[in-house]
Parts: sequence; structure tokens; C-alpha cells
Amino acid sequence: MTVPAIHFGTSGWRAIIADEFTFANVRLAVSAIAGHVASLASEPAALVACDPRFLSEDYSRLAADVLSQQGVKVFLCDTFAPTPAVAFEVLRRKLTGAINFTASHNLAPYHGLKFNSADGGPALPEVTKDIEARIGRLAARGDRPAARRGKAGKPGNIEVISIRKPYLERLNALVKFDKIRDSKFKFICDAVHGCGAGYLDESLRLHGAAVTELRANRDVLFDGGGPDVIEENLVPLRRTVLDSGAAAGLATDGDADRFGIIDRDGAWISPNHILALLYDYLVETRGWNMPAARSVATSHMLDAVARSHGQTVYQTPVGFKYVGDLIKQDKIALGGEESAGLSIRGHVPEKDGILACLLVAEMIAHRKQTLGEQIQSLFGRIGAEFWPLRQNLHLSEEVKSRAVKRLKEDYKTFLGRRVRQLDRTDGAKFIFEDGSWVLLRPSGTEPLLRVYTEASSLKASTELSREAAGWIEKEEA
Repeated sequence: MTVPAIHFGTSGWRAIIADEFTFANVRLAVSAIAGHVASLASEPAALVACDPRFLSEDYSRLAADVLSQQGVKVFLCDTFAPTPAVAFEVLRRKLTGAINFTASHNLAPYHGLKFNSADGGPALPEVTKDIEARIGRLAARGDRPAARRGKAGKPGNIEVISIRKPYLERLNALVKFDKIRDSKFKFICDAVHGCGAGYLDESLRLHGAAVTELRANRDVLFDGGGPDVIEENLVPLRRTVLDSGAAAGLATDGDADRFGIIDRDGAWISPNHILALLYDYLVETRGWNMPAARSVATSHMLDAVARSHGQTVYQTPVGFKYVGDLIKQDKIALGGEESAGLSIRGHVPEKDGILACLLVAEMIAHRKQTLGEQIQSLFGRIGAEFWPLRQNLHLSEEVKSRAVKRLKEDYKTFLGRRVRQLDRTDGAKFIFEDGSWVLLRPSGTEPLLRVYTEASSLKASTELSREAAGWIEKEEA
């Protein structure tokens, strides 16, 4: 029997609905996860959650039934749940793990499955490899669980719960809501039709902040695109911020693990700059004079801020699971990725877009400066400017494979520049003598080759990105 193409990338398994993401493959993947959690505990218990995508409720109910049939106690979320709330509930209830049906920021035709381990964080490679191996063995034997409900499971083995209130209470301990309230600033919250609706806006409203919410309704087509928090998707938020005179626009993606920020003047703020600002702010206001952590694809501005505080930075491969591991070990004040993922000391080892937005609101309220003003001030304090960019190249598998193969070669120069350091933490990162750099790496969740660049000006970073794309296009020719 052919083994289904179920592969866990940097953040779970994602595929096109009704193509590879089918009910049969979901049953197979969940059955393998059931075997994994059963190997970890005599009385395994798992949370099952989903986002508002097409068929989400069906997938989550199916997963609950498969887990129950195999003796796993199931806590099934009563409605759509943000990924950070799922992670927190795993820790709060001391569960063996969680299955979360979400494709995060991906386009509407996609669905996905994330598995969080007992520590609340995204499953590390050794866990996903075990799950993939179990999938292979089940498929090879033709041993797929039946498409049935309410049979063979233990009585009362599925309990429907709400995880909203405990998570919102947790945010109270992490955010200084009084500063937001007392500032009298207004904020616009954009759920982008994802499951941040009723979480980000409500947490602000409960503490007396002035807030307006956008796109809180369910739309499985996500306005014809995807629930990403990139600049082009936040045009409605930008328009509302400008029309209302709000201090900022705060957005979360499909499963609310990523953040998107619009400044008072309508400018979209790079997540890289937000990470650096928030790290500096937390050291200043929490007294956490500790290192930070970033993925290899994230701005070196974080390193410069750390040096200004006499601290260092941990660099990780792409994938928040590696940053989350440092959160668990209490080694860092803040950890983040350029793809708008962030968590902080003492919180879940998982991306939390809701918390990130709230901390941005607190920082604006405390400093009483726009984000643009704060970025320029921080540039002045660290003595340098950092302008990161990311470009996604949609390539054929043949061209992508050829480019990846060539990137394995040794380079003394690249794009006509002398290479000071070649970093292969994840992909190929060329660091040049002036401190600028370019990273080329295939996406772990989408059919893309990503090009990351950073230089001391937006013009220089854009030129680097253009030249790198040209290098790839030569491969196509």
C-alpha cells in the first residue's frame, strides 16, 4: 500500500483540502498520534481544537472519536480556539498533548494539523518523526481506523470544554492593562476571520480600553485570500486606523499565533522591528536582563539590542519549537521569529499573537510614542539601522531542487560580495563584510523558496533581494 504524503514541517502537517488533507488521512494521522500519546502515559489525555476553516468541526470531532476509540481521554473544545490558548490549556490540565486543526496563515484551500506535546510547545522533530513512522506502519498494514462515531470508545471519554476564560485570566498576569486603560488610547483589532475574535478585543474591552474589532465573523474563504497578517492583507485595518485616529491596529492570523501591527500613520510595521522593540521594552519594564532568542531568518537588530543591554542572543533553526524550548528552560526574556511569532519568559513555549498585540498596546501606552518614533529612537541607541525583507519564490520542484543543491557548495563570494560567514543552521545564509546578509531556504510548510535579506537601508536590502531572486532565476534558465 502507498504511504500517504503526511509530513510534519516547521509547524505541523498542512495540505490542500480534499487532495491530501482528506478524512481518511486525518484518521490515519490521528491514529498514529493516539499510539504516540499512549506510549507516554498509562492514562493519556489530549485536547482537540480547531480554527474556523472549512470542515474544521468535522475534523476535530473525527479526531476526538478516533482518540477515544483508542483509549485516550479527550477534551474537545466547544468552539474555535487560538493556538496559544490550546498550548496554555495543555499545561494547565497537565495533558499528554493536543491536536489542533489549523493551517494557520495559509490560503483558504489549505487545512492542517498541529500536535503540541505535554510541555505545551510544538512537537520537536523526534516526536514528529515517531508519529510519521507510526503513520507509515499503519498504512503499510492497511490498518486504518474505521469512520465511525461513538463506538468502541470508553463511556464518557470525550468531554466538551471551553478554554477561553483560563487563557484570558493568564493574560492578566502578563500584561499591564492599567497602562493601556489609563492612556485613553484607542486600538483597532482585526481578527482576519480567524479565531482571535473574542480574545484580543475582549481582553482589552474587559480592562476598560477603547477598542473596535474588524473581521470577527467566520469566512472560510478569508476574503478570497488567506488569514495572514502580511501588509497587503491588512488594508482594511490600515484604513480604519487612519479614519479613526487610533493609536495602532492590532491583528492576529487564522489561529492567532501570529501578529500584524499597523502604526498610527497607517504604516505596516515589520515583525522584526516589533521583536526588537518588545525585547528592549521588557528588559526596561520587567527587569528581565536576560538573553533573547531568534531564528536564523530573523533580524540581527535583536542582537544589537541584546548587546546594548550586555546580553547575547540564541540563534535557532526556523520553527518556533526551537525557540519554545528556550522559553521552557527559562533562558530568555523573549523569543521570536521574523514570521511574526513571539512568546516571553514564563509563558507558553508556543507563538502567541494575542499576547504580542497586547504587549505592543502596552508599550505604546507606556512610552507615548508611535512605533515609528520608537524604532528611530532605538536605531539611535544601538548605533545602526536594520531593514529586513522576505520574498517568497514560487518555483517548480525541479528548479527548487537544483537551487538547493547548488547552495550546498562552498562560497567565498556570493552575489558579487565577499562572504564573511556562511551559516547553514537552516538553509544557506551568506553574511557579508558590511554586516548585511541573505538567507535562502525552502519553506517547511509551503511549496516555496524563501529569500530573506537584511541591510542598513531599505534600498540596500531590496537590492540584495532582487539579486538573490535573479540568482535563482538563472537556475530556471
